[in-house]
Amino acid sequence: MGGLELQSNETHGNRTRMERLNERSADFLKASQRLSEACAQPLDSFIRDSVILRFEFCWELAWKTLKLRLEMLGIVALNPRDVFKEALVAGLIHDGNTWSEAQRMRNLSSHTYDEKLADQVYGFVKNRGDLLFQELANEVRQETSGTEAI
Repeated sequence: MGGLELQSNETHGNRTRMERLNERSADFLKASQRLSEACAQPLDSFIRDSVILRFEFCWELAWKTLKLRLEMLGIVALNPRDVFKEALVAGLIHDGNTWSEAQRMRNLSSHTYDEKLADQVYGFVKNRGDLLFQELANEVRQETSGTEAI
């Protein structure tokens, strides 16, 4: 797949979609960097909770970025589960099992008042989730530089 390039003959709707994709991609890149920074800190309850919150930000921005990318490909997916399923089929993401686990952890993250669940979500993010988002961030960086599509 080639990079997304704004061409002068695109319709207004495509430019708006492209602008939204570029903005969402930039937000995702910032959030994924902040998640990595938080994951690099020594663990205490404040850092654990910070990592979980940054994970939630990354999750939301990741699925919304992928949703816009799918729309650019003419694929409509309306919720995170369908977005990740369609993104896997379209080759925009590669590790469907880990993305499914990330979705499960995101659903658990609303219950982080439970210390055991908070520790479980933190462990996933620290050991697998951060890497998953960094891999997507690398794809997004390549796309925004015009060398490769997500």
